[in-house]
Amino acid sequence: MIRLLKMTQQVDLPPVTTQSERYLLIYMIFVLVLITGLVILFFIVFQKRKNKLIMEKFRQQQQFQEELSSVQVEIQEQTLKNIGQELHDNIGQLLSVANMQLSIMNTQVPSEIKESFEETKNVVKESLGEVRALSKSLNSDVIASRGFQLSVQNEIDRFNKLKFISAEMTTEGHPDSFSNSKDSIILFRILQEFFSNTIKYAKASKVVVHLKYLSDSLEINVEDDGIGFDEAEIEKGSGLINMKSRAELIGVHFRLSSAKDKGTKLFMKYAYRSDSKLNL
Repeated sequence: MIRLLKMTQQVDLPPVTTQSERYLLIYMIFVLVLITGLVILFFIVFQKRKNKLIMEKFRQQQQFQEELSSVQVEIQEQTLKNIGQELHDNIGQLLSVANMQLSIMNTQVPSEIKESFEETKNVVKESLGEVRALSKSLNSDVIASRGFQLSVQNEIDRFNKLKFISAEMTTEGHPDSFSNSKDSIILFRILQEFFSNTIKYAKASKVVVHLKYLSDSLEINVEDDGIGFDEAEIEKGSGLINMKSRAELIGVHFRLSSAKDKGTKLFMKYAYRSDSKLNL
């Protein structure tokens, strides 16, 4: 009986863990932790590498878009320059000859049609002046030579002279602080696009431009009193796309706002910088 009890006790006792088994267990835990750490480290490195590649691809795409926009602007400027030169050299020359011939014929015109003849002569003379002014506003070399403020003022004077719309410009600060001739061409083209849309679509009677020259930037506010538009609809227009792409090209803060029967407002803030790389 005693022997049977001892045998039963021996069977029920848990096995005794040896020293080597404990070392083996610790070793296995260490290996498991090491493998887990390596997996986590590999995952972190992989994610960093993946993020780096994504950022590099994004930068390349952004650079490509900037270069594409730059090329598009250069092509547009060259096209406008060619049109301006054609207007000045061809159409302008023809109108100039016509004006000279009318001046010569003026002494031979009968008195009964003298008044009508003078009106016709004045129309030709005014057309010649408009063609010359328009050709200069299309030529980027002329814009760069005149400077931004004078180019805008000449455009406003042209609108008032032709009675397209009542336009005025006010300034604040010193225009000499803005000296980047290439960026000034881009800003001028944006304003031209705004003026064009105002005259063609806005049914406005007045447009006001305010230029504020600060120590480190130029703020441009333009406002018309036209019929306005739905901003959700105008987003699809090519005019706004052109204005935005030009603004992004030179890092301009651009905001166009409008509402039905409340006119349209344009705000731009340009931070002064050294001469840009655009080959205009």
